[in-house]
Amino acid sequence: MDRYERILTLHRIFKAARHPVSQDRLREELECSRATLYRDIAFLRDALGAPVESDPERHGFRYEAGEGDRFELPGLWLTSEELAALMALNELVARSDPGVLAGALAPFRARIESLLSEHAGAPRLPLERIRVIPYGSRRMNQHVFRTVAGAVLTRRRLKFRYRARTTDADTVRHVSPQRLTHYRDNWYLDAFDHDREALRSFAVDRIADAEQLDKPAIDHDTQELNKLLSSSYGIFAGEPKAWATIRFSPRAARWVADEHWHSLQESRWLDDGRYELRVPYSNSRELLMDVMKYGPDAEVVAPQSLREEMRIMLKLALDGYASSSR
Repeated sequence: MDRYERILTLHRIFKAARHPVSQDRLREELECSRATLYRDIAFLRDALGAPVESDPERHGFRYEAGEGDRFELPGLWLTSEELAALMALNELVARSDPGVLAGALAPFRARIESLLSEHAGAPRLPLERIRVIPYGSRRMNQHVFRTVAGAVLTRRRLKFRYRARTTDADTVRHVSPQRLTHYRDNWYLDAFDHDREALRSFAVDRIADAEQLDKPAIDHDTQELNKLLSSSYGIFAGEPKAWATIRFSPRAARWVADEHWHSLQESRWLDDGRYELRVPYSNSRELLMDVMKYGPDAEVVAPQSLREEMRIMLKLALDGYASSSR
């Protein structure tokens, strides 16, 4: 453990302690000698201004009562593991959404790399060891994203053109933004549509000519947002109209049992090794697409209408292969 991490560890121990901490425990936690411990405590007290006091009777140290609660280390103090986790998060953001936050995070990235290099004692970090594979991400206008995100955080209304993916209709929307949602490598805006007087979700990549208006956004309760926009499976809005029951083969069960499909999902193992999953849904399209990727290892059991819809989709897919010519 280097000095940087020893100082941070000392600070955290003293912040949590209500009684003097013995030298033996401190040396064990810091993995250092008695002389090193005294040098670190002196640096913490004299250079950083920490309210450290000693207890000769108990041969220990602690922060002064009352002062310790108010004292914090100056600057950014993180362990090498925490810095590495932040760098991994930065790589995830940079590689999954290149350009969205790359410019804003550049100074942060340089500072983290510098701190990590100091910890590791090496001039360069092997960032190629972090691999991020985006899946299904769509190209997005960076100016639009910044305008939308700014309106969400400053609580201002938005005006924009929106081209719906299902109908290709181009309309002008006036909305009160509620929150940004990152779902399957893409961004969505949850908002109250003033023209339609209803809550809607908009794919940010389908938004154009976004403009913040000089009007405050109307806020909706989080519970109401979740009820209308998060209670059903997938990104499609609306309260659940039914619960789907899907059974997976023993082979697929080993994967599905570890997956999170919905916050309200219910599941159980069957006696024959199959796995049964129940999720609420409003629009069946996305749910059926996700079930189809498991092929013969997944079966829609209920409701009967959803089972029939899946049967028709599979038949149409099979008919397409049967009639195709090469």
